[in-house]
Amino acid sequence: MHKLMRYIKGYERQALLAPLFKMLEACFELFVPLVIASIIDTGIKNGDAAFIWTRCGLLVLLAAIGLASSLTAQYFSATAALGFGTALRRDLYRHIDTLSYSELDGIGTPTLVTRMTCDINQVQNGLNMGLRLLLRSPFIVLGSMVMAFTIDFKCALVFAVAIPFLFLVVFVIMFLSIPLFKKVQGKLDTVTGLTRENLTGVRVIRAFCREEAVAEFDTRNQELTKLNLFVGKLSALLNPVTYVLINIATVILIQKAGVEVNLGGMQQGQVVALYNYMAQMIVELIKLASLIITLNKSAACAGRVADILKVKSTMDYPSSSTYSAQISKDLATATADASLSENAIVFNDVTFEYSKAGAPSLSHISFSVKKGQTIGI
Repeated sequence: MHKLMRYIKGYERQALLAPLFKMLEACFELFVPLVIASIIDTGIKNGDAAFIWTRCGLLVLLAAIGLASSLTAQYFSATAALGFGTALRRDLYRHIDTLSYSELDGIGTPTLVTRMTCDINQVQNGLNMGLRLLLRSPFIVLGSMVMAFTIDFKCALVFAVAIPFLFLVVFVIMFLSIPLFKKVQGKLDTVTGLTRENLTGVRVIRAFCREEAVAEFDTRNQELTKLNLFVGKLSALLNPVTYVLINIATVILIQKAGVEVNLGGMQQGQVVALYNYMAQMIVELIKLASLIITLNKSAACAGRVADILKVKSTMDYPSSSTYSAQISKDLATATADASLSENAIVFNDVTFEYSKAGAPSLSHISFSVKKGQTIGI
């Protein structure tokens, strides 16, 4: 993905402001459990209705500021992602247009179509989601642990132990799934190629009653389906595994907090705040799980797009000055030779060989075509 980040040029401000506004929203969200704890421990405990209503108003204010920050972040991230996708798609199209027939035949039309459309859309979507959630979710998870330490040190140790295990699960699943997503896109290229061939040659297939010859499409389509299902099952492990770890941590947290409350070391509102921080972690880890799947697909697709951009064309394009000089020379020669001026195209002792071919396909070809003539090969 980092190889393509140069296409974010011109949208650096939006790409910076989007995560900053998301971090601002996360900061306000982390204060919510503390406000709720104060309502329980002070307002409800003392029967202070004015204090309760004041804190409720503060919760509404935090929600309004958080919503405004979220909408602003969404606007900036969408703008940056769309600009990035447009620049990448334009550059890839222009690059493909410079490739010779040798490179185009070697790469294949179906994979070029897939990379121009599906792959770039995946990369664009991954950038949009990454700008919004890549920093926010880990910040909420780590911020919940920090806020828990401000409430009670012993109970906060549960967060400190659970978080490394959670990140380890995310890393392992991501490490296993990225190569598989690349294989999925490769098989999608094959299905796209077969579809193109069958649709292009449908008249010939029907004319010779060769409909059974398209059975290969069903085989390749089934392979794509099976691989997608396998990758989906592997990615789906992320949610239940994180749920199990979080619920185990929640049970241990409530048990330890209950003991502290009985001993008088904590108040009920603080226990509720700790539980809310754990609940925030659950929500953010679900978002992070979905984000990791999206980023895995985007990383695989970004690599495929970058591979095309790295292909160098074997065709040499002369500079405009050289080209103009050659035209002037040819015109001078044509004026001097009356027979040449009558010809539109002249091939003189031309030899052509495909790249990496064993021998020339054409050798010592000479012919001329006069203006208005048509030649058939």
